[in-house]
Amino acid sequence: MPQPSDDMLTQEGLALDRRAGRILLIACGALAREILDLKTANRWDHMDLTCLPAIYHVTPEKIPAAVREAVTKHRDTYDEIFVVYADCGTGGLLQQECENLGVEMVAGPHCYSFFEGNDRFAEIAEDEFTAFYLTDFLVRQFDAFVWKPMGLDRHPELKDMYFGNYTKLVYQAQTDDPALTEKARVCANRLGLAFERRFTGYGDLATTLAEL
Repeated sequence: MPQPSDDMLTQEGLALDRRAGRILLIACGALAREILDLKTANRWDHMDLTCLPAIYHVTPEKIPAAVREAVTKHRDTYDEIFVVYADCGTGGLLQQECENLGVEMVAGPHCYSFFEGNDRFAEIAEDEFTAFYLTDFLVRQFDAFVWKPMGLDRHPELKDMYFGNYTKLVYQAQTDDPALTEKARVCANRLGLAFERRFTGYGDLATTLAEL
């Protein structure tokens, strides 16, 4: 009986390693907690999650190349890959990259839109162009992702230049957490803005992942 060749063994190993029927979510690190909560609540055990650095939130030009690298790394292992980013400030480049790679991504201009619900956000956007949005993640990480990257920890006098045209801070709450609400209110006070809390839950993120 002929012995299996090295090529046959390699192919068999790849077949065994491939995660049949599984979906890989390549997501912004800022969405990790929300995605894991949704996975647990809905028993989406067929989904695996890998996250790119959340700090790309302030350097969106890095997102398309990072997504391309992640898809290339994992595509031979999963039956399907889904990118859990909206445009997120890439100016359409992420959408083009996903089309080139043959993978789908979350619809919408940014996470504030899909948490609100893209249709709803489109309706209110014109009336809220002077609103500054925070999510649960950004409330928790306000200093690391807003205050310090803008240099306000070193030059607080820049606050009026950055936020002088804003009128309110809208906290889009994914969870009902009084402590986070209070922290969001403090963030609004630090920026000199009126405060509004809006419970959005997971919005289109939940319905989009449910379709997978």
